[in-house]
Amino acid sequence: MADVTPELMFEVMKPLQARLAQVDGKIDELKQEVQAMRTSQTGIRHEITSVFQEISSVHATLVRHEGRLDRIENRLELNDAPAQ
Repeated sequence: MADVTPELMFEVMKPLQARLAQVDGKIDELKQEVQAMRTSQTGIRHEITSVFQEISSVHATLVRHEGRLDRIENRLELNDAPAQ
């Protein structure tokens, strides 16, 4: 069996150190990608909230106009009763 010398250990560890540096680089890339996805998701969430608020505003306007239309129909005595 070969003697284990510090030089032999160093030769074995050099490729491991290089691989570890590659893994660190890949982890940094993944962190950046996750951060970009979070930023994108936050932007999408804001857009959805904005659309929801706009739809709510349109709904409120329609409800207000429906009430006004009902009052106008009552004043003019327009009924949904079938004509004879």
